[in-house]
Amino acid sequence: MERISLTPDLSLSRIVYGLWRLGDSDDTAPERVRDKIAACLDQGISSMDLADIYGGYTTEGVFGDALTPDLRARMEIVTKCDIVAPEGRHAAARVKHYDTSRAHIFASVDHSLRVMRCEVIDLLLLHRPDPLMDPQETGAALDDLVTAGKVRAVGVSNFRPWDWSLLQSAMTTPLCTNQIEISLLELSSLTNGDLAFMQERRIPPMAWSPLGGGDLFFDTRHAALRQTLERIGADQGVDETAVAIAWLLAHPARILPVLGTNNPDRIGRIGDAAKVSLDRQDWFEVYSHALGQEVD
Repeated sequence: MERISLTPDLSLSRIVYGLWRLGDSDDTAPERVRDKIAACLDQGISSMDLADIYGGYTTEGVFGDALTPDLRARMEIVTKCDIVAPEGRHAAARVKHYDTSRAHIFASVDHSLRVMRCEVIDLLLLHRPDPLMDPQETGAALDDLVTAGKVRAVGVSNFRPWDWSLLQSAMTTPLCTNQIEISLLELSSLTNGDLAFMQERRIPPMAWSPLGGGDLFFDTRHAALRQTLERIGADQGVDETAVAIAWLLAHPARILPVLGTNNPDRIGRIGDAAKVSLDRQDWFEVYSHALGQEVD
């Protein structure tokens, strides 16, 4: 599978496996988790996306229980921090909030390293923009994590261009990605400047919920779009999911979709998106159905 370089020393697989729902599975036994990871690695999908908050702050531990030295050597671990919700290890919090203080970021990273049983996080993302962020404090904390060797690279998630610029202005380490919502049901980043900002800086974005949380295939309002995806998929021997992801891969921003499922059969087909070829008219046909109208 194609790889995308984020820094001179870090590249990710073009498609990333998202572990958001890993802790929601009926079977979180280490051997079952290892089977899912192996199914991804067999397709060249080596990048695993987590966050400290996933599974009520349990998913990183479930993942860590399954890791072996051999598996760890074959993958890149992406995780996130800064959301504090009143559950799990933060059950004492009075209200859900964000925390980008140095103390919280360092404590989160140390906890993630401990429960995932690894020595370094390949890519750490700030999960949400924090309206109380002190850019000098937060930027210095991220720089120091890289210098200390606890993380290899840093980025953000759900940041707007101005949030990115504010944080980057206080850092020496380059931010290397922004993980934002992009799908055929969430098209705003194509026209609101978010993708253009990344492209101008030659920074590949990551896309969370690239299938619209499943609504793309279950909401009757998207029947025409789904039929188009199914037709293109049938012509190329893949299902409609692969075409929806291929539509993102075809964008010149070099989007890295983050796909998550606990279904073994679906995991085995994640890589099919890389087999799909879309010409410009295919791309705009899908886009027009997603918009609900042809382009102006």
